[in-house]
Amino acid sequence: MESVEVSDTVVRVEARTTAKRAACPGCGCWSGRIHGSYLRFPRDLPAAGKLVVVSLRVRRFACMESSCPRKTFAEQVPGLTRRFGQRTERLRSTLVSVGLALAGRAGARMTNVFGAPVSRNTLLRLIASLPDPLTSAPRVLGVDEYAQRKGRIYGTVLVDVETRRPVDLLPDREADTLAAWLAARPEVEIVCRDRAPFFAEGATRGAPQALQVADRWHIWHNLGQAAEKCVYQHRGCLRPSPAPPDEPQKEADPAMSSPWPTGHRFAERTRAKHATIHALLAAGHSKRSVARQLGMGLNTILRFSRATTPEELFTDQWQSRATKLDAYKPYLDQRWQEGCTNAWKLWEEIKEQGYPDGGLDPGFWTPETLGS
Repeated sequence: MESVEVSDTVVRVEARTTAKRAACPGCGCWSGRIHGSYLRFPRDLPAAGKLVVVSLRVRRFACMESSCPRKTFAEQVPGLTRRFGQRTERLRSTLVSVGLALAGRAGARMTNVFGAPVSRNTLLRLIASLPDPLTSAPRVLGVDEYAQRKGRIYGTVLVDVETRRPVDLLPDREADTLAAWLAARPEVEIVCRDRAPFFAEGATRGAPQALQVADRWHIWHNLGQAAEKCVYQHRGCLRPSPAPPDEPQKEADPAMSSPWPTGHRFAERTRAKHATIHALLAAGHSKRSVARQLGMGLNTILRFSRATTPEELFTDQWQSRATKLDAYKPYLDQRWQEGCTNAWKLWEEIKEQGYPDGGLDPGFWTPETLGS
C-alpha cells in the first residue's frame, strides 16, 4: 500500500503488487519477465459511509512457454481481484449474498442502503455466474412432468424427495431420456412417480434395482378419479324421492332446468348481473347510465334488459355453438360409457378418425364438456 486519500465522499487507496513472478492462467508456467503495467480501479465495500476505490497497479507478464496460446497475461491478487472484475472479491461476495437473499429489485434497494448501489440486473448476473452446487444422487427420486407450453411442450422435473429440493430438469418426458439419467446414477433406490407409461418404462430400464412407488398426491388423485368413475357408472341407480302426498308438488325451478344449474359460477355471475341491471332500470336510470355505472357495453345492457329472466340468456352462450368436436361427441360419449376415461387415449383415437390436432386440451374432457 502506497497511500490513502480520504475526502468527503470517497476513500482512495493506492497500492501495487510486489510479487516477483506470476503463474500463467493458460499453461500454469511461472514467469518473471515483465511486459508492462497498468492501473485497475476495483470498488470495495464502503467504509464509514464513504465510497472506497482501490487504485491498484498490476503488471503484465510475458509467458515464457512457446506452446502456450497466451503471449502475455495480467497478474491477479488472490482474494482481491479476478479477471475483468470491477469489484473486489469482498464486495462481490457481499452482493451475491444480498442477491441470493432478496433477489433483484429488493436486493438493489438494499445495496443503496449500505452504499454500494447496483442494478437488479447486476445482482441477477452475479447469481447466474455462480457455479452449480454439488449435489449427490438422491436415494429417493421424485419424477413428474412440467409444462413449458401446456398441451405442446413438456419436460421432466426430478426432485430429491427426502430433502424436497429439485435435482435436475430434463428437456422432454421421453423414456430414453429418463433411462439415460438414471443409468448414470445407480445410487437411486426408490423412484416415486405417477402412472405415466413413459416414466414407468424409463425407470424400469434406467434403474432396474430401484423400487417404483406412487407418490401421495397421485394416489389421492387416482382414488378420487376411481370414485368419480364408479359413481358416474351407477348414476342410473339413483332415483328422486317422491314428494309426500300431503304436500303439493313444488313448481320446477327455472334455474334447475337451465343448461347452467344453480351453483355454477358463470350462471351465478349472470344472474347477479341480470338482477343488478333490472334493479337500476326499475329505479329510473337510463340504459346508458347503467352501462357507465357498471362499466359494461351498451349492447350488453340492451341484451340483459330484453331478457325477463336470466335463463333466457343461457340459450345463447358459447356451449350451444358449433365446434370441431361436435362430429366426434357421439363416439366420445360411447367410449366414456364403456369406461374409457383416459383423455389422452380418447384424443389419440379421434385423431386417427380425422380430428384436427390441437383443437381442445384433452385435460378438460369431462362428461359435461362432451355434452353427455
